[in-house]
Amino acid sequence: MLNKYKLPIITVFLVLFIDQFIKLYIKSHYPTGEVCRIFGDWSRITFTENAGMAFGLEFGGNYGKLALSVFRIVAVIAGVFYIRKIVKEGEHKGFIICVSLILAGALGNILDSAFYGLIFDRGSVLNPNTGDWEGYYETAKFTTHGYAGFLQGHVVDMFYFPIYKGQFPEWFPFWGGEYFEFFNAIFNFADMSISFGVGIILVFQKWLFKPKSSEVPVH
Repeated sequence: MLNKYKLPIITVFLVLFIDQFIKLYIKSHYPTGEVCRIFGDWSRITFTENAGMAFGLEFGGNYGKLALSVFRIVAVIAGVFYIRKIVKEGEHKGFIICVSLILAGALGNILDSAFYGLIFDRGSVLNPNTGDWEGYYETAKFTTHGYAGFLQGHVVDMFYFPIYKGQFPEWFPFWGGEYFEFFNAIFNFADMSISFGVGIILVFQKWLFKPKSSEVPVH
């Protein structure tokens, strides 16, 4: 029985292992801020904590975060049932892997939100005056007295690739003359897993969704 689900199980656990290993190492060894530069200014490891959605986006403060965590859990449960369905129906293995990558990414960020507030002694703090989450300048330590409750922890992000920096031309609508970076989001391995799974499905959908052969009824 389990042999039939070996492919999605291995995919999910491999992504979760890599994702959590990176996050736990970064969280327990560095304060928030830049850790190192890999290939120069355009590729950095920058530790930040995300209280909202993927790629550093935020959503409605503490209540928004709780709502988002609950939504993620519901989405993961639905994802498990969906993988069970497509495995039973014999869908393309590539499609099963892609859906498993998306599921694993969502689950990886849920683990941060659910447990990091319980097992670490410090996390980013919401400044009521600015409405922004502020980092900290000391290394977080494992503890039995965490900085937040269940589902109130912050997601750890670290990959930052500001490939290009410049200004929009003056004639550009809305943002003319303003400074911009591409790509300025800070993300983690779980976000990469979700993006990769979605991207492969979009790019190779004709290959992944080959029409199933159907028998023509004989009259």
